Amino acid sequence: MSSDDLFAGLPPPSAAPPGGGAALSPPPPAAPALPPPPPKPALKSSLKRNKPSSDATASPPPAPAAAAPEPHVPEKRLRFRTTVDALETQILEAMQKIKSHIGNPSKFSKASKLALQLIEAGSVKPGTIDHFFAILEAAMSSPGACNEPSVRADYHTLFSAAQGVTELFSQQKKNQFDIWVLHAVVANDLFTDDSFVFSKAVGKIKDGMSALPMATLDDDNDEAAALAAACRNETTTQNEAGAASKSLPDDSAHAAASESGEESSDPFGLDDLLARKPKKSERAREKEVSALNIKAEEEESKRFLKSQREALLKCLEIAARRYRIPWTQTAIDIFAKHAYDNVNRFTQQQRDAIVKLWNSIKEQQIRRKQGKSVSGKLDVNAFEYLQEKYSHEKISIRHAVGGGGERRATQWLG
Repeated sequence: MSSDDLFAGLPPPSAAPPGGGAALSPPPPAAPALPPPPPKPALKSSLKRNKPSSDATASPPPAPAAAAPEPHVPEKRLRFRTTVDALETQILEAMQKIKSHIGNPSKFSKASKLALQLIEAGSVKPGTIDHFFAILEAAMSSPGACNEPSVRADYHTLFSAAQGVTELFSQQKKNQFDIWVLHAVVANDLFTDDSFVFSKAVGKIKDGMSALPMATLDDDNDEAAALAAACRNETTTQNEAGAASKSLPDDSAHAAASESGEESSDPFGLDDLLARKPKKSERAREKEVSALNIKAEEEESKRFLKSQREALLKCLEIAARRYRIPWTQTAIDIFAKHAYDNVNRFTQQQRDAIVKLWNSIKEQQIRRKQGKSVSGKLDVNAFEYLQEKYSHEKISIRHAVGGGGERRATQWLG
């Protein structure tokens, strides 16, 4: 029976045959597919809508087959020009026009604004500084005009801005500009309603007075001679003008005749070639030129000192005219006292004016203390009140003021 069973000893049909049966085995199961990555977030700029055109409501444009990339359009920006590109010849022509109009009070406001534009644009350079100085000189042709109420602020603005270009001036022009600043800036600050600005201007004037040298007898003599010459000029101005107009043709004819005579006597200029000046005459000429330069410097120094004294005295007079305003009285009292203490730094006529002003202020102080002011009340300012109060207080060594000591504050606040 066992021999008849052909499949005896063989494994069941479901089992894999040993060895070489790998080709008949089924394939392994496939790995599960990964989920697709999430889409990238859209940019905010792509979500913005385009501005509808004027004909958008009529008919929408057909959609393109493929979206083409939009070209980059540069943004329009509004730019302002802060400088003016101009040639030097154009700047000089503009300065000439400003100079011709800035001396007229009715045209000063417009002309000063044009001059300010030149400063702000950087047009004031070493090549144009002489013409710009001529503009300032024309504006200050009459020093009293800068204190007129209609042009006071414009003068102050122009000369305050011009202080930024003073490094281009020569020393002589710097001295002259400092005098103009006293007239146009410091003196105009005394018309302000701001007590801080007023006190600051007073401080500048006090510093200027302290820096003055002591007046000498020569200064007094020069002042007297100048006053006498001014009186003579006032009486003979018309006669001299008529005589000058009559003698002008004769002088010009004489000069022309002399020039023609010189040209005829030496037409080829041989005298200059043949003449040999000795060295002694050249040295004498050099000494003469140096002496003239020294004399010119001394004259310039005297002129600057005279102008400085006049400007400071003018500021003192402007401040004294504002003495009726209560909040200015304390500063003016100290100012006038300082001028009186430095009266020897001024000439004879100026000393008389300062003494007269100081006596007037002292009289008004006494009238206020006595209650004889315009309002009829005891009009005493804060400085005078504290001065009167602490002059009778007692000072103790171990305690504060009023501690019952023996010493009196006789020196407090003057």
